[in-house]
Amino acid sequence: MLDGVSFELNDGEVLALLGANGAGKTTLVRSLNATVALASGESLIDSNSLSSLSRREIAGRIAVVAQENETRFPVTVLEFVLSGRFVHGGAFGWESEEDIEAASQALEDCDLTEYSSRLMNELSGGERQRVVLARALATNARILLLDEPTANLDLAHQAMMFRLVRERCDRDGASAVVITHDLNLAAAFADEVLMLSGGRVAAKGKPSEVLTAENVRKVFDVDVMLDAHPVTGGVRVTSLF
Repeated sequence: MLDGVSFELNDGEVLALLGANGAGKTTLVRSLNATVALASGESLIDSNSLSSLSRREIAGRIAVVAQENETRFPVTVLEFVLSGRFVHGGAFGWESEEDIEAASQALEDCDLTEYSSRLMNELSGGERQRVVLARALATNARILLLDEPTANLDLAHQAMMFRLVRERCDRDGASAVVITHDLNLAAAFADEVLMLSGGRVAAKGKPSEVLTAENVRKVFDVDVMLDAHPVTGGVRVTSLF
């Protein structure tokens, strides 16, 4: 349950959503695309309440990379990515050249071109996660919601996923909310950090403002050492065992 959580997501901004298990992160993300109804309060996009928009209108503005991505239907990777283009009027067998181009570019960006004819239910969890990101990118939605998108990925593809989201925001003015348990990835790629604890906002601000030893101890119950990253100069978090 969430209580009194309020924030603004600006164009071009990446917001990292942090917190221990059960803090309310996934519930918050689901409320941001009206998958979960709000008991009170309101989610707005372009000054319009999400409750006033149709599912198709919401899907055209907001793309989701969910934590659970198992696909039971025998569709190919290309077909799955193309399904994200339905908000632009396309449907299976009726895709435009623009749809094909957007899907192909998303597959290339996510290092999946050679997987285009593979069946989704034959992929590993990490491969499926990359395909789900490709589908979200192919929609060209202005807002990306990502629920632990790097959960099944190796180190190289974790960095790739965050880099692609960062590039989409910088280049196209999109915005992203990313749930992650990796504090260092959040520090490296996010403009703002929102830390939740027990469904409430524990801290919000720039990574250097939020990722303090006191906040991490309070929210995650772990002691950490903080220093400056030798390359980026941003905050770096190291657990103390």
